[in-house]
Amino acid sequence: MAVARPAPAVPAPTTRRVGGLDVPVSLIRPGWANPYLDLDDYDAESDVMALNLGPQHPSTHGVLRVKLYMDGEICVKAVPYLGYLHRGVEKLCEKLTYANVTPIVDKNDYVSPMMNELAINMTFEKLMGCEPPPRAQVMRTITAELQRVASHLLWIGTFCLDIGGAIGGGASAFMHTFRERELILEVFEELTGCRFHYNHHTVGGQRHDIPAGWDVLVKKTLDEIEGRIHEYEDMLTENTVFRARTIGVGVIDPVLAMECGVSGPILRASGGDHDLRRDAPYAAYDRVEINVPVRTEGDIYARYQVRLAELRESIRIVRCLIDDIPPGPICALKAVKLPGAVKPPPGFAYTAIESPRGELGTFVIAGPGKRGRGDPSPYRCKIRPPSYHVLSLLPYIAPGENLSDIIAILGSLDPIMGEADR
Repeated sequence: MAVARPAPAVPAPTTRRVGGLDVPVSLIRPGWANPYLDLDDYDAESDVMALNLGPQHPSTHGVLRVKLYMDGEICVKAVPYLGYLHRGVEKLCEKLTYANVTPIVDKNDYVSPMMNELAINMTFEKLMGCEPPPRAQVMRTITAELQRVASHLLWIGTFCLDIGGAIGGGASAFMHTFRERELILEVFEELTGCRFHYNHHTVGGQRHDIPAGWDVLVKKTLDEIEGRIHEYEDMLTENTVFRARTIGVGVIDPVLAMECGVSGPILRASGGDHDLRRDAPYAAYDRVEINVPVRTEGDIYARYQVRLAELRESIRIVRCLIDDIPPGPICALKAVKLPGAVKPPPGFAYTAIESPRGELGTFVIAGPGKRGRGDPSPYRCKIRPPSYHVLSLLPYIAPGENLSDIIAILGSLDPIMGEADR
């Protein structure tokens, strides 16, 4: 009589497909706090107190209020309230011409103006079927990576201020990082004539060509910044108090991150190996190898490590390109002499770039205009900012944390409210 053999054991999957990415199963947490918790269902014996965090919190510049329900020092529910700016940037874009939009979006992510300009002008170019010349593409990549360095430097400094007394007040790291960020602003001022809001990108390319000696200035600046990164590490990486305040705090797994639409350093710190510069290259990113730093812990310390690694990677990318800027024109279109000169044909387009905070996308619908020849202004404009999605994490990760840790968590998310509340 034949004996039935047991079926061979099927090994448990080690990865899970989430949002188009394969993430290790070990990184996925079994459950999260209920963001819709009814306080009547909470412990009847507790004394829950409602506490408004902000909008004076330094990480949010006065335009974010988070209503916390606290059981003693522990948060049981967090409700973020956005909506203190109401600048109507997207509607302003619909009232202005394509040629006049760039200075408006400079103020969205006001820490990374170059990124805002690049994202929206790439969408306009897609509508027009316009390809910027190689010189402009390399210039765009260089300025984008310099802007990423400046943004991450600002984050490290202001985050240390959020931690506050835990690292001697945080002012030391703040002054160090602002010293280096000032060097980037001087580089941009030499290129554009402006220190902050540049109006440098335009439809089809760039407004300003590289001045004589600018490449030498860039390389000198990168040498100075790279030579000082070890100072931040000496102050923070092995700092006992800094590690205690960041390791294991504010953990985000890749499933929660992708369900909330989170991208950028926060996703990569949670094990999500995704970067648009490598996975969907634009500008001149196809000319250089992109190394994407990824951590799996998903906590504040991992987010710090990713941004620190991205500092060095951005410096490397700029060095790879700065000596190989091709000659030629900097714009594919004729110089714009009238505001209504740029008129893409009717249609719609979406493009996205990898900003310092994640996927920054722009969706634009071009109207037919008079006689179907194209309208000089966008019919509809929608900006997809990474900071808006990041703030949606708070109701899931704040419950269970104490008040001081919530401030550290909020600072580690690096939200820029100018782009969150447009």
